[in-house]
Amino acid sequence: MGVEIVEYESASPWEGFLAEPISGPAAAGVLVLSGSSGRIERERCRLFARAGVTAVSIRWFGGSGQPSGICEVALETFVAATGWLRERGTERVGVLGVSKGAEAALLVSTVSDCADAVIALAPTSVVRANVGAGRDGCERPCRSGWTWQGQPLPFVPYDDSWQPTEPRDAPVSVLGWYERSLATHPDRLPAATIPVERTAADLVLIAGGADRMWPSMRFAHELADRYAATGRKAALISRPDAGHRTVFPGEAPPPPSPHFDHGGTPDADAKLGAAAWPTVRATILGT
Repeated sequence: MGVEIVEYESASPWEGFLAEPISGPAAAGVLVLSGSSGRIERERCRLFARAGVTAVSIRWFGGSGQPSGICEVALETFVAATGWLRERGTERVGVLGVSKGAEAALLVSTVSDCADAVIALAPTSVVRANVGAGRDGCERPCRSGWTWQGQPLPFVPYDDSWQPTEPRDAPVSVLGWYERSLATHPDRLPAATIPVERTAADLVLIAGGADRMWPSMRFAHELADRYAATGRKAALISRPDAGHRTVFPGEAPPPPSPHFDHGGTPDADAKLGAAAWPTVRATILGT
């Protein structure tokens, strides 16, 4: 299928990228969210467009009028973006996010009915503290990554006594930091738990057992269990040797980070993506 790529600037509050089939807006659409990189996911949008889906990726932090980090980001941002897709004629809208973007995708589906499907790659099952600075330019004290209707969501703070064990200048695994923070703040977990049982969306969870950023496999199983308690079944696709960054067929593997150890291997991450892609595509299309 051919694909027409449209880059747009509009009266909307986002910097973004749109890709859609050459025939025009599709019946199914997807909002594609990056993680803490903050990048606009052009390649992934093109992949969905080739699969017959209208796809848009937006900058949701670090842009004009936005917090510089993932700090008290309004979930209404994503509700509005899915609404924009529906205004283009898409009848079924999904939200796909990776890592912090997966956190946003899960959360927005629990506070609104904007998503028919949620695809969460390397997810978390609890709301985490901010990554980076808020509108005031400060990273500390810890604050929620998200707000809804002007109110910060309950979150799990960091245990800032944790120190990496890698040699200086080597990529760092922060898995231990997130695990330590969960153990340090057990009293915060009930309120910070993402109430995935409230979502009306179809749910796909994708996780690697060798994730070195946070325990996404554990989180995915927790989410699936809570979703199952409502009588529904999430699709959970995993590989024990894959890491934090799933690569779908047709995507180029990301270069190794000089700063963080994401875990997995390019081969394992691609195999996880290949195993997950048919379910991802079918769930977005509603087939």
